[in-house]
Amino acid sequence: MYPPIEPYDHGHLDTGDGHLVYWEVCGNPEGKPALVVHGGPGSGCSDNQRRGFDPERYRIILFDQRNCGRSLPHASDPATDLSTNTTPHLIADMERLREHLGVDRWLLYGGSWGSTLMLAYAEAHPTRVSELVICGVTMTRRSEIDWLYNGVGRYFPEQRQRFREGVPESDRDGDVLAAYARLMSDPDPVVRAKAAHDWVTWEDTVISMEVNGKPNAYSDRPPLALLAFVRICAHYFSNGAWLEEGILLREAHKLAGIPGVLLHGRFDLGSPLETAWDLAQRWPDARLVVVDDSGHTGSGTMRKQVLAALDAFAT
Repeated sequence: MYPPIEPYDHGHLDTGDGHLVYWEVCGNPEGKPALVVHGGPGSGCSDNQRRGFDPERYRIILFDQRNCGRSLPHASDPATDLSTNTTPHLIADMERLREHLGVDRWLLYGGSWGSTLMLAYAEAHPTRVSELVICGVTMTRRSEIDWLYNGVGRYFPEQRQRFREGVPESDRDGDVLAAYARLMSDPDPVVRAKAAHDWVTWEDTVISMEVNGKPNAYSDRPPLALLAFVRICAHYFSNGAWLEEGILLREAHKLAGIPGVLLHGRFDLGSPLETAWDLAQRWPDARLVVVDDSGHTGSGTMRKQVLAALDAFAT
């Protein structure tokens, strides 16, 4: 990866509905604009995400999505209202940020939940996207959500049972994710802490067989960041991310003319390769790269492929 760099500009974007969205810019002020769209939802951007881009050729823009990272108010506070944190709100924030920074078109880079948000934004605003580099393709269909929090449990039945037992008994045969969302809004900090622990324990289980990835990637967060991550995840996934089922795949024709690189780990158990494959069949301008030694949390080979894709689009 490229050496660590610091932002030359940063601030909070006032969305007009009670949110202050943190943003920062680094690299070359005259370089090719690129926006990092972080995963989660609710992970926030990280310093390392700056390092995938050549700082001499890119104007690198990062932002923390609503209620996480350095954006305010923070979801770790149960009093923070999440009703204005939805996929359409995040798409509008991206457009507002583009206009605020005077960007005409930008490359989008991200993965996991970030890939869903990137695709939704690109299909809504295709003339504003120059390229897409997606690592760990998801479209947050309800079928994908069900697989991640239920179906993949066929490989981890004991751990899946413990995940279900993290919610009240009356909710275990119903909408478990909505039950977690309610627990994460409980005023009792002990209740919230236990629910967050149970949630990330399951997430860590799903990636536990990735020999080249990062172990405990979900639980290895500062306490407040972990609370915000789990609360926002449960909020989004219990509502199907406010996306009509399958709409991103059905409307992939709107991506015509936008070059893309889809990078996906062969051993991504939480987000199976089939999702990336399906998208590549509908998007002729995208190139699918299957990374045979990677899962959802990446590998050295995956990082090299990301750098190669971003370097290729820099010229």
